[in-house]
Amino acid sequence: MSLEIVESIKEKISSLNTSDLIKYIINNYKNVALSSSLGAEDQVLTDMIFKVDKNSRVFTLDTGRLHSETYKVMDATNLKYDVKIEVFFPKSEDVEKLYLTQGVNGHFESIGNRKNCCNIRKIEPLKRALENVDIWITGLRASQGITRETMPLIEWDENFKVIKLNPLINWSEKEVWEYIKANSVPYNKLHDSGYPSIGCEPCTRAIKEGEDIRAGRWWWENPEHKECGLHKK
Repeated sequence: MSLEIVESIKEKISSLNTSDLIKYIINNYKNVALSSSLGAEDQVLTDMIFKVDKNSRVFTLDTGRLHSETYKVMDATNLKYDVKIEVFFPKSEDVEKLYLTQGVNGHFESIGNRKNCCNIRKIEPLKRALENVDIWITGLRASQGITRETMPLIEWDENFKVIKLNPLINWSEKEVWEYIKANSVPYNKLHDSGYPSIGCEPCTRAIKEGEDIRAGRWWWENPEHKECGLHKK
């Protein structure tokens, strides 16, 4: 049944531009939510969504290890749209166990440790956030890396048992920034310092000229491993 719904929605939205696609989804379906990292792409979608309905659901995951600039853009977003973005945190007891088993920065020691950290700080909170969601909107773009280049506009996400909509999947980075500037959308100032992709502070760095835009995420790992589990192929 879920696949049938996905195909039905796909047929209805395939010819729409992104703004009209967002408007159609918000106006015609219940239990829709955007998961926002507060990065540039998600800020574009936040602007589009709140222009349709300020009561729409937008949430973020506070891992406990975010950059201060990320909190600043969250605050600026709340103020601009007169909203309160929902925030989901990891369970304190899970973080305490994580520190006991692999220390503060054990995620650098192995892919297993890093994924365990991501699971506690991101995956488990996301599962709670998506409990009553039917359509999950994300800011994924195909050109963000090899783990995302085959992702479709809309799909059934078996991992989280939800319809997943990627409205910006075919957007370029240039289009993202043109929209932000044209609509005065708040954005994370780390983007101005060479951070095209922003996650947790210890796992994110600025990229060098010519590097892939996801090179600053988990930079000590191979490109094919650079997902935390939020978005699987």
